[in-house]
Amino acid sequence: MSGILAGKIALVTGGSTGIGRATSIVLAQEGATVVIADLQDEEGANTVGMVEEVGGKAEYHHIDVTDFAQVKSLVDDIADRHGSLDGAFNNAGIEGPTAKIENVSIEDWERVIGVNLTGVFNCMKCEIEQMIKQDTGGSIVGTSSAAGLVGIPGAPSYNASKHGVVGLTKTIALEYGSRNIRVNAVCPGFIETPMLDRVTDASAKIRDQLIKMVPMRRVADPSEIGHAVAWLLSDKSSYVTGVALPVDGGWVAQ
Repeated sequence: MSGILAGKIALVTGGSTGIGRATSIVLAQEGATVVIADLQDEEGANTVGMVEEVGGKAEYHHIDVTDFAQVKSLVDDIADRHGSLDGAFNNAGIEGPTAKIENVSIEDWERVIGVNLTGVFNCMKCEIEQMIKQDTGGSIVGTSSAAGLVGIPGAPSYNASKHGVVGLTKTIALEYGSRNIRVNAVCPGFIETPMLDRVTDASAKIRDQLIKMVPMRRVADPSEIGHAVAWLLSDKSSYVTGVALPVDGGWVAQ
């Protein structure tokens, strides 16, 4: 397929559902061969099928991003079979409990930080090493959140993890810009995903309250995040690095 990512090999973690699924489809439509990594095997296979339905190429791998050895093995496998890793969308994440800090257990804190921040670190470390080895540069995008740019009461572990992704993004962008490796983050607001359903407990009232907070007065389709990611992974954004890009209908501009 032709497109702004034609001929590129792109890894998407957390690619089985939600933003990851929609982005995988968008990247494939833009010409990338997409490697989907997740723990949800059935949904991952479904996403591969959706990519193939639109004429794209994708494959699925079972992986836990909190396990560095698994991440390293996958990146090595991508390089061996495809010849390079051109782009990566480090998207795997969980929301964690909705509670004030006094009611957040150490176990919940460690689980959220482990997936949302350490998982991104693991992926980024392996991706950077591969991109240096192949000496062709590359582009990495992480999923932060509007909650990575502002404080939101009631989600300390999630907020901290997403702020951490922004800090990690800026630091690694500075460290490897001279190697033609770009590192950016997207910061989604309220997106039509299973995670939003869980956060709102499928409550129409809570959903309406959230929409009223957004200047554009709607939640986003996950493909709208996917198009932002595709641009950041492509050469169309060749002079963009170290950016935490809000894709939030104007919410954090208030």
